[in-house]
This record gives sequence, C-alpha cells and structure tokens, in this order.
Amino acid sequence: MSFQSTAGRNRGAYSSPFSGVGVEFAPLAPAPPAPGVLLHEAGYGPRSRDWNFPNVLSPFWRLYFNARPGHRVVMADGREIRLGPDRIVLIPDGVLFHCRGRAPVPHLWLAFQCARRPDPAQVLPISLAPRTEERRTIRRLTSEIGAGGAERRDRIFHLSHALLHLVLARPEIRWTAGAAGVAMAAADAAIADRLAAPPRVAELVKRSGLGRRTFLEAFRDAHGTTPARHIMRLRVREAAAMLSGTARSIDDIAAATGFPNRHYFSRVFRSHTGSPPAAWRRSHATPA
Repeated sequence: MSFQSTAGRNRGAYSSPFSGVGVEFAPLAPAPPAPGVLLHEAGYGPRSRDWNFPNVLSPFWRLYFNARPGHRVVMADGREIRLGPDRIVLIPDGVLFHCRGRAPVPHLWLAFQCARRPDPAQVLPISLAPRTEERRTIRRLTSEIGAGGAERRDRIFHLSHALLHLVLARPEIRWTAGAAGVAMAAADAAIADRLAAPPRVAELVKRSGLGRRTFLEAFRDAHGTTPARHIMRLRVREAAAMLSGTARSIDDIAAATGFPNRHYFSRVFRSHTGSPPAAWRRSHATPA
C-alpha cells in the first residue's frame, strides 16, 4: 500500500481497516498464525477534531492513545472509556462501540489483526496505564507519522509492531488458554488450510476434541460469531487481499475463495466491505 498522509478526511474504519488518513499496510486477510499480529494501518492526528463514528463493529483490533483528554469510547452497554495520556485502550475485533469527541487532541491509532483471543472473562475494552518503554515508542512513532514521507514507511511499520508486541505481552491481559485455546487454534488452522472449501462444523468439532456444544460456545467466545459466519468473513478477507495484491480476474478470485459465481461473490463482498470488488481494487491496489 502507498503512504497516506493525515491531511485527508477521516472516513473512519468500519469494514475496511483503512481510514483514508493513515499509513496503510496489509489489507484484510486470514488471521496470522499465533501469537502474531497483522498490521493494517498506523495513524496519527496532532489535532484530531471530528472523531465521531457511531456503531463501529469491525473485523480488526484497535489500539488508541491520546496525548491529551477530549475523546472517549462509548460501549454498547453505555460504559464510557475516556482516552488520554494515562491509558492505552485496546478494542478487539467484533466489539461494538462508538467514537465520540470534537476536541482537537493528538490521537494515535493502530488497526490490526491478532491471532490470540482474549479470555471470555477479560474486561473489554482493555485499558492499560502506559509504561515507560511504551511511551517512548509512542513518541517515536507519532514523530515518524507526523513527519510524513514514503521513506519513513519502514520505520513506522517496525515501531508499530514494537508497540503492539509490548502492549499485547502485558500480564494484565487475559488470553484464552487451556483446552478451549488449543481447540480454537486447531480449528483456525483447519479453516485457514482449506479456506476455499472449509471443513464442516462436524469436522471442526472432531478436531477440537471437545463436545459439539462446548466447541460452539468456545468458538463464539473466541470469534464473536458462528463458524459459518467467521469462515465467510475470512473468505472475504482473502478475496480482498487478492484484489489489492494481484492482477487475477474477479472471476478467478471468486472461484479461488470458494464462491460459486461472480454475482454471488460481489453481493457477499459488498455486504462485508461496503464496496464492490472492482471498486475495492481501484481504491486499495498495491502500487507496482
């Protein structure tokens, strides 16, 4: 993806991980292998003013940090989490929330995918007091993004990953573990290996070693949805990666990701991304 300045209009990031005002990296894709992360976008607005995006429910994680108070995240149950210099906020994929704030404050965000799943008992969103090394990395990262220029892209990429690994390794975060965690890892691997013709639920249950009801409950805890809906979401992500990163025809991409025809593929793709496949390719094609 090309380097994007923060001078444009922030269109938010709903089904697409790209806001239009950040530094764009990987498009949506199947989840990275544990315990990895896949960085989609890093952005920084020194005076982020109109940060009002209702009903955000997206297939990627967010990391937020504001150097001054003035913005907040409102959860579906009405809880408010105020952003500011005293906290780093992590919001996993599949969590409904609203962005609120009009004050012109410095705002850093990362959009990414994470192979690990938060434990069902983990309070969401995750709010952490920044540590010294995290603050140092944030300062370097915001400086690089704010300076602009395509030559800074590699440094932004590595600093973003450094921040994510520091934060995600915090002992305060509770991750899915034990039998359910192993079962979900096995299910995720089976799905990724056969995305165009994914295994049926009965096969996933058998691989997991859990009972069917236990497996389905663990799957919903891990992914926030049913196996069928999760698989469809992954197929759309894989198609999006092919559209932006290859010259294959839309018909070929539809077949490669398991859709019976282009018409059905286009309808499903648009319902997930808000954009038809051809328009997505024009907007997100990787420069040669």
